[in-house]
Amino acid sequence: MNESADGTPIASGYPDGTPADMSVRAGVEIPADHPREWLEFVDPANSEHVFSVDLTWLLSTYQCRFGTSLCQGIDAATPDAGCCVHGAFLTDEDDRGALAEVVPHLSAEDWQWRGEAADPEGNIEFRDDWTAIDAHHEGAEIEPWLEWDELDNDEGVAEPALKTKTIAGACIFANRADFAGGAGCALHRWALRNDVALTVAKPEVCWQLPIRREEQWETRPDGAEVLRTTITEYTRRGWGNGGEDFDWYCTSDPACHTGGEPLWRTHKDELVELMGEPAYEAVAEHCREREQWARRSPSGFPLLAIHPATKIAAEREGRAPSGS
Repeated sequence: MNESADGTPIASGYPDGTPADMSVRAGVEIPADHPREWLEFVDPANSEHVFSVDLTWLLSTYQCRFGTSLCQGIDAATPDAGCCVHGAFLTDEDDRGALAEVVPHLSAEDWQWRGEAADPEGNIEFRDDWTAIDAHHEGAEIEPWLEWDELDNDEGVAEPALKTKTIAGACIFANRADFAGGAGCALHRWALRNDVALTVAKPEVCWQLPIRREEQWETRPDGAEVLRTTITEYTRRGWGNGGEDFDWYCTSDPACHTGGEPLWRTHKDELVELMGEPAYEAVAEHCREREQWARRSPSGFPLLAIHPATKIAAEREGRAPSGS
């Protein structure tokens, strides 16, 4: 067990001396492990589909701070790139096609690196005859904002995969602090300005953050098979072993829990896309009931296991947590 900056014993949940461990010991982030409340229910649209939903996360007041001074970035060398230092792997051909639909609409005011993807006359063009994303076409010509890399499949074998190109140590769509429009995601900026859903404008791995969806089939004691979908926080551990090496991570920093509104409200579009409308409404109804109960409670807490970062942020601001 390590000690915090004031000598108090603390278990960070990360290997000793790693950036994650040091951030917790410095009081910037909360420890990795804390109690969580879960809601389990059968999908109203499918009796063979079960959801396990992390209420502690969905009732937190986390808010992404990318593009602001509160975002310190996962790599201290490029703090204004947020968590976009590696580029985004595309999920499938649909993900690639959706990105290609949006990119030509980005102006020089939206996108710092637009010139890297444009032709000599400043136009951005793309072909309609894209080659399927598979190992047989690794050398095929691709859009100028993409590049080939490798990604492990379900069996742990590395396979060729497309991802957004990296420039100057970060994703080609990551505007930096010296850009006239300020730091932040060019796709995100364009979507907000044009009232386009983030689930449409950004690659899937990007708009899902900070939510993590996991799915697995399980056999019940009676022999019936059901699909279990888990909706929870995308913590450092969600990034694999590399997560502990990030210099900073947002979901465990109370400074990123000052949004006031709970995540189940602010990320409705993302949750509907991940769960489906009927399942989201089941969660929303439960959360609304929790909030009504909290307003009648002396503590004002809609949870017994409130997210520690949300609790700290609420105490600092002198407000009741989680929208209660």
